[in-house]
Formats: sequence, C-alpha cells, structure tokens
Amino acid sequence: MSQSNSLTELVYSSLGADPDLAKIVEMFVEEMPDRIARLLDLYESADWEELRRTAHQLKGAAGSYGFDPISPCAARLEKAVRGEAPEDQIRHAVDELVDLCRRATSGAPT
Repeated sequence: MSQSNSLTELVYSSLGADPDLAKIVEMFVEEMPDRIARLLDLYESADWEELRRTAHQLKGAAGSYGFDPISPCAARLEKAVRGEAPEDQIRHAVDELVDLCRRATSGAPT
C-alpha cells in the first residue's frame, strides 16, 4: 500500500452489501473511534499485555465483520508485542493498524 493513497482508500467490509448484515457492520464501524483511542492509549501508557490482547480481539472481530485487511494488520501488532519487538516496531504496527481502522466504512464500494 502506498503512503500517498492510504488516507483516501476506504476499507469496506465484505459483508457490507448484505442487507441482513449491513446494520451490524455499521455498528462495528461506529465503534471504531473508541477502538482506535484504546489502541493509542495503551501504546502511550506502555500497557503491552493489554495492547496485545486488544490487537488480538480486533483481529478476530474485524475478520468476523468482513474487514479482512484489518485482521492481518492486527495480527502483526499482536505478534510484535508478544515477541517483545523494539518499541519503534510496535509503534509502526500501531500506526498501520490505526490507519486501516480509520478508513473502515460501512456499505459497499460503488
């Protein structure tokens, strides 16, 4: 993914076009700002175990809601924290995940 496109490319759920699932996808997206704030707060407070757990939960939830690009990104953060990677690598993983989460949107691409 190129840096220049990262803020303009929306991340859609593979379930967003399903009329039976669109509402739960929308609710997941509406909760995303809180998830982002939590990730950033945990990083800033160096609460590594809770950051790892939160990334793990987001990995599963994103996959369940059809946000397939977010799951492997959350897995990279989880792995970095679990493997006690240097803090700059953890920060990069947090930034990458937050960027994707900010671009998550409900609906389907047009």
